[in-house]
Amino acid sequence: MAKIPYTKPSIGDLEIKYANDAVTTGWGDKCYGYLKRFEDDFCRHLGVRHAIATSSCTGALHLGLAALGIGAEDEVIIADANWIASAAPIVHLGAKPVFVDILPDSWCIDPKEVEKAINKRTKLILAVHLYGNLCAMDELIALGDAHGIPVVEDAAEAIGSVYKGRKAGSIGKFGTFSFHGTKTITTGEGGMFVTNDTALHQKVLTLSNHGRSATQTKQFWPDTLGYKFKMSNVQAAIGVAQLERVDELVARKRAIFYRYRDLLKECEQISLNAEPAHVQIGAWMPTAVFSRESGVTREALQAAFALAGIDARVFFYPLSTMPFLDNSNGCPIAADIASRAINLPSYHDMTESEQVQVVDVLKSLLGNLK
Repeated sequence: MAKIPYTKPSIGDLEIKYANDAVTTGWGDKCYGYLKRFEDDFCRHLGVRHAIATSSCTGALHLGLAALGIGAEDEVIIADANWIASAAPIVHLGAKPVFVDILPDSWCIDPKEVEKAINKRTKLILAVHLYGNLCAMDELIALGDAHGIPVVEDAAEAIGSVYKGRKAGSIGKFGTFSFHGTKTITTGEGGMFVTNDTALHQKVLTLSNHGRSATQTKQFWPDTLGYKFKMSNVQAAIGVAQLERVDELVARKRAIFYRYRDLLKECEQISLNAEPAHVQIGAWMPTAVFSRESGVTREALQAAFALAGIDARVFFYPLSTMPFLDNSNGCPIAADIASRAINLPSYHDMTESEQVQVVDVLKSLLGNLK
């Protein structure tokens, strides 16, 4: 029996057509044609003024933080339950990530814990929409406004997620997205910086092009020391095609999530991603969390799925447990949920019988396999 992967991209004739065109004709004065088109299309999709395509979401976040002046002696508040990509740019810029605990339902940053962590060194609140779930943006922005601290959205995993009618990534000071091969829409590798702040956009645009300002008339004259995080035109061509299909791709992700929820509706000891009335989750990564009373552990889940030939993945380990980050703050909810949760396969062309196989493994751990 073939192994069930946890994710893979949906690539069709349109992506191949555009990529082939970029490879064939996208040179010389057309070398950024698809790149500009992807950025413009993404602005329209998200409802924002500015977008800059980057080599990764990590690069987009690095650029945005640098443009805001985040550096030595500064602190950035971030949820403990996250992948290292969200914290790495903070550390690379010389600042300190301050890890706080998460909400037990959304698994995203807890605003009450954020408030406790704010001090005179706090320069930014980073709201990461984990697995397509949504942060409590109203509460976070209210805190930011009260303390004069910007709130930034890491929406790497949140294409298709909507908070009170606004798309994830369009709400904070700026937003970043990932188009890694595992994501709902992909360019293989790649990311996007988005903002409604024109001045910030210009700073990031300059930093992203080796520090060369768009208004500089001298050729090959950098105005400041910048970075090189640009996406290639070929990658952008794939992104243009994926974005034309975004509604279809998100709808399929959501359908898979709802099917899991239906198949598990009688399993009271297993909960999935929360979707309260004021949000729509993009359902990038359906995640099953077992109750404490079940006694099911991360290790038992890994072993059971490996035995069944299913490539499920663990919930992110708390970042505060990474020794190289030198952070002693314990976040019990983040640690607890990570110890009894698993990410479920959810690729676009997944069949219902494959979903049943996944659910059978979950039920078997509860002794409910029928």
